[in-house]
Amino acid sequence: MKKKRSRVRVNRIFIVLFFFAFFCAIIKLSYVALSPTVDGTNLTEFVSNRNTAKETLYASRGNIYDVYGEVLAKNVNSYTLIAYLSESRTTNPDNPQHVVDKEKTARALSEVLGMSYEYALSRLNVEDAYQVEFGIYGRDLTENKKAEIEALDLDGIGFISGSKRYYKQGSAASYIIGYARTNDDGEIVGEMGIESYYNDELKGTDGETMYSKDAYGYQMGDAYYTIDPVSGSDIYLTIDSQIQLILEDTLNTLEENYNFSWATFTVMDAKTGAIVGSASSPDFNPNTLEGLTNYVNPLVGYTYEPGSTMKIFSWLAAMENGVYDGEEEFMSGSIEVAGATIYDFNNAGWGTIDFDTGFAYSSNVGATNLALKLGTEKLRSFYESLGFGSKTGIELPGEENGVLRITYESELATASFGQGITTTPIQTLQALSLLTNDGVMLKPYIVDKIVDENGEVTYEGGRTELGSKVSSESVDKMYELMYDVVYNGLSTIWQPNNVTLAGKTGTAQIANPNGGYLTGSTNYIRSFAGIFPYEDPEYIIYISVKQIDGGSSAVANAVTSAVESIANYANITNTESDLDLTKIIELSNYMSSSVEATTEELEKLNLKVIKLGTGDVIINQYPLKGTKVLSGSKVFLLTNSTEFTMPDITGWSSSEVMNFCNLIGLKFTFTGYGVVSSFNLPVGEIIDLTKTLEVTLETV
Repeated sequence: MKKKRSRVRVNRIFIVLFFFAFFCAIIKLSYVALSPTVDGTNLTEFVSNRNTAKETLYASRGNIYDVYGEVLAKNVNSYTLIAYLSESRTTNPDNPQHVVDKEKTARALSEVLGMSYEYALSRLNVEDAYQVEFGIYGRDLTENKKAEIEALDLDGIGFISGSKRYYKQGSAASYIIGYARTNDDGEIVGEMGIESYYNDELKGTDGETMYSKDAYGYQMGDAYYTIDPVSGSDIYLTIDSQIQLILEDTLNTLEENYNFSWATFTVMDAKTGAIVGSASSPDFNPNTLEGLTNYVNPLVGYTYEPGSTMKIFSWLAAMENGVYDGEEEFMSGSIEVAGATIYDFNNAGWGTIDFDTGFAYSSNVGATNLALKLGTEKLRSFYESLGFGSKTGIELPGEENGVLRITYESELATASFGQGITTTPIQTLQALSLLTNDGVMLKPYIVDKIVDENGEVTYEGGRTELGSKVSSESVDKMYELMYDVVYNGLSTIWQPNNVTLAGKTGTAQIANPNGGYLTGSTNYIRSFAGIFPYEDPEYIIYISVKQIDGGSSAVANAVTSAVESIANYANITNTESDLDLTKIIELSNYMSSSVEATTEELEKLNLKVIKLGTGDVIINQYPLKGTKVLSGSKVFLLTNSTEFTMPDITGWSSSEVMNFCNLIGLKFTFTGYGVVSSFNLPVGEIIDLTKTLEVTLETV
């Protein structure tokens, strides 16, 4: 009987304990169900992180092209080098999947990637690391470099695929195009130039996807959802690659022969305001950022005292305000203003001369006399009406205003010949446009169009008129005066051989940070503003060079060489009335055509065919489809060949040599100006494309 009571008592205790435990479990489950956090862990995030993944789908960045569709910037495949260190990757000792021989691997990689053996070995000796990278040495590797590393057959080496920005023409127009780099999140971001200014348009819109994953991180089944990325838009610049290469070559030649601080050379379409070429020296390679020490684009960001090119506009101000008489005479040499003496550049002057001659001779005294007739308010207002002191609004980052300081009589005098005020190259180009548009000023622009991923044009640049600034009579008179500078002035060094050029020189002193101006024969900014052809203007040019040791003659050689090459390229070496219109030929698209049939067709039109390679199909051509050329012009046809025979290029122009080299991928250098007189590669032999074609030019 006692044993029975004891058994009942035990059963009751067990039942009580069971229900107590069940009650506690209910409370715990309720807490878990109602609370997102248990024991400091957010269960929603925990489950989500373990079972689902969300990934960003990066949009493809748009390309940048020149005005004719030549690629300037695009995305290409790139790779990051990985070395796997963990022995856990290897399951078969005969096929190791991790780095076994660290010394051998470090030595091989250091030779291929240009890093030190010690650095490579230190990366391979990182303790407790599953895998390592090699910093800047192992990032953004090309397909060729990847293949070179794979050929080493090293254990435990792998690659992570990605993309990077590639700039086909290297340093050409580098300050215009700018550059873009991949950030830590894997996104390519523009950091300079067009790449920066239009970053949002180029990058597009990223998408994303969410999917279920297993314990190893692999996707299970279909994604919960996917938002597709929208590719970035393509941007077509107004840059003409051929004119750009002419400018680049001009400044490269200048740099080879002379010392200077910097130079900038820009060409603008005289009828539209489109920037067709803009080169700077020093420049940089946007693929590697080699040479990048200055982040300011000289075209829009350099402000400096322009010197005597401003006489174009001070003379125009006098004309527009009715105080100009070209035949009126004044005593040149020097003039007293506000207690200071202003001299002509030769200090002595030319005796008594008239104002027309004063412009041709670039007389500071003549400019001062006209400015005193105008007064500070009228000269400042006229300069401001032409955009000096304000941004032009061109589609480039970092544009500066410049400074117009014209309050006192002394400032009035110096401003008339471009001292005491600061301007930018793009402001000068904008103001010059009124001379080629009957007094109407045009806004400069550099984007031809923007095209979205569907091929729709979302933006189109074009001629933008900023109002009539001067009369037709003033334009005609100034045009005559600028002609006289080149052909009836003090020097003939600015005269090109194949086209008529009107222009104005500038020689500005450089301000001393401690006050006054620097002294010495090289401490000037030498410039030239020009328009050609004189008979029917198509291009406006502006070059400025700081502290060049070759003086004005060096700048003049650069200008005339570039103008001659551009005139040849654009077929504007004669006025239209002088041309036999029956000899003008518009080229078709010959790509993918038979070399033999196309050659026969072109030779019947009296065109000189330069066949590049021994292939039977044309894969590229120059000039491009739609270009108008004169009978007798050269047409380059690139064939589907891997070997090219060196032609005799004696007598070729520099632009023809550039076209030839660019088509076959041959490096080149020029010495001198004019046409080819000699070169280093043997005629008739297969060209070694690893060499450089060294060309000597001479004026004929």
